[in-house]
Order: sequence, then C-alpha cells, then structure tokens
Amino acid sequence: QVQLVESGGRLVQPGGSLSVSCTASGRSFSSYAMGWFRQGPGKEREFVAGIGWSGITYYADSVKGRFTIPRDNAKNTVYLQMNSLKPEDTAIYYCAAAPSRSRIANEYSFWGQGTQVTVSS
Repeated sequence: QVQLVESGGRLVQPGGSLSVSCTASGRSFSSYAMGWFRQGPGKEREFVAGIGWSGITYYADSVKGRFTIPRDNAKNTVYLQMNSLKPEDTAIYYCAAAPSRSRIANEYSFWGQGTQVTVSS
C-alpha cells in the first residue's frame, strides 16, 4: 500500500527548468517501480518517464534528453527534472507506483493527485 503526493508544479517560461517531486508513504517503497504520466489540454494521459526498483530509467521519445527521473529511496521520493521546457509540456503531471517497470498506465497500482505544470511566456 502506497500513498503518493506530488508537489512543485508551477508556471515556467519556455526554455526553463523545473523539478517536481512525488513523496510516498507506506512500506517497501524501494521495491516499487515509479512512473510519471501527464495529461495536457485536449490530450489523453501519456507516459513520460519511469524508473524500476533496480534503478533502470526509461523515457518517452518526446522528453528523452530533456527530462530525468531521479529517485531517492532514503527520502521515499521520486523526482521529475524537466529541462528545456516547451509549451507543449504544459500538463497535469501525475506520479504512480507499479509492481514492475512499465509504460502502461493501467499497470500502475497507486496514483497521486497530480501537479500542474504550465509552460508559457
């Protein structure tokens, strides 16, 4: 059982950087794969980035090279570090936990409430 809470979303200018965080409560946090998803205006929820319990990371093509997903097991926290932000990155960002790494939303068992990231000048 895991409860997830996101924080850090805000307005940022195009080309800027932002880190959002997801803090978990519950047992065996380090044994879960963690993922970030987002849902932008007029779009379906999509996979953004993931990290397995072993530390292996993987990314959507749209963010690869710009975003990273650091994980700090000691703090029960996973981050999404976003660089070179574009207006099309505007979305509600959700973190989620799964038994194993996946790009598929319905394979994640626990979800946070989301944090709004807006990229605009």
